[in-house]
Amino acid sequence: MQHFDFIVIGSGPGGQRAAVQAAKSGKKVCLVERNAELGGVTTHTGTIPSKTLRESILYLSGWRQRGFYGDQYRLKRNVIAKDLMYRLTLATTQQAAVIADQLHRNEITILHGTASFIDSNTMLVEGPNDYTLQIRAKKILLATGSSPRRPKNVPFDNERVLDSDDILKITEIPGSIAIIGAGFIGLEYASMFMTLDIDVTLVHEKDDILAFADREIISEFIKSQINNGMTLCTGEPVLAIEPADDKVITRLQSGKLIASDIVLFTSGRLGCSSSLKLEKAGLTVNNRKNLDVDEFYRTQVPHIYAVGDLIGLPSLASTAMEQGRKAACHAFGENTRNGSQLYPLGIYTIPEISMIGKTEEQLIDERIPYEIGVSRFQETAKGQILGLQDGLLKILVSLDDRRILGVHIVGENATEL
Repeated sequence: MQHFDFIVIGSGPGGQRAAVQAAKSGKKVCLVERNAELGGVTTHTGTIPSKTLRESILYLSGWRQRGFYGDQYRLKRNVIAKDLMYRLTLATTQQAAVIADQLHRNEITILHGTASFIDSNTMLVEGPNDYTLQIRAKKILLATGSSPRRPKNVPFDNERVLDSDDILKITEIPGSIAIIGAGFIGLEYASMFMTLDIDVTLVHEKDDILAFADREIISEFIKSQINNGMTLCTGEPVLAIEPADDKVITRLQSGKLIASDIVLFTSGRLGCSSSLKLEKAGLTVNNRKNLDVDEFYRTQVPHIYAVGDLIGLPSLASTAMEQGRKAACHAFGENTRNGSQLYPLGIYTIPEISMIGKTEEQLIDERIPYEIGVSRFQETAKGQILGLQDGLLKILVSLDDRRILGVHIVGENATEL
């Protein structure tokens, strides 16, 4: 058995930052990753691949130049899957190498294998070729990420009925696609495929898309998608998905039938907690296989922490990084330097959406007096230089003390702003 001060399970952004933070505090750290390559979901099936795919699509489609040269402008007329995947493979490989270098520089012990609890302080790591090792620490952090939800009534076949992991392995660009679920992932892929001039139908069982977001921003975004040819079906539960000879038929509760080349199911993700044997540590998960945590990211067992997708929304890489850093600081009595729980949120749709703070709807419900400042991208010099047709920045300011209460943006580079 090997002893450490801190064990981190998972090498995604939350696990990386937690491990490095603890190492910089002089602690002996062990990081366990079940896959052969480091980086977790973010590097291999989530943030990095999808954003790389997005950049490839924006470049090859000539999307950013269409404001000047018209809707028919294309850098490459017939984009094929190989064009998109080349850049994706390069980016993920480079990112995994960067992560490995960072962990090694901080003298963090890296083990490859599946970790599970023996008791609340001891874990068993089972690696390839029947390799096993017991490790023990006073503090443990779980950052195992999430995986796509795959309901039994959805006939996934990895070819025409896909989840968000499968879509990164396609070998042909479809002529049409039906996307089930209008969360972050569904919206991002819907806008990407639309940019490739593919017929996109986005189906969402609820009436509101991104109900937590400012309604004016979402209305602006939806308008841009519909203007660019997307078909949107909200308040439409799916009854069945039926692969046929040459199409996949999606049956909606309203009686509508959607025929498409492929179906992408993006309705929900589940925490990767099944292999951890959490019950041996005294832990239980909720119905989405997530762990509940307090403001310091402690689970119901106080010396075990959890961050990232494993604790649910917002399930963003940038948020997981900060959660990991703060959890490690708290675990070893370090000052986090920032007690704020207010995180910015960015969605890499086309155009992008970002937000921080209160929405206008929240301010109305809470009866907080406010003023609105609005700037449209096409009315700014930078917007005209870039040829932008869409884009809106909205600032909500307190009438009482002039504090900024919320900032909401839709448009080019919204996530950077």
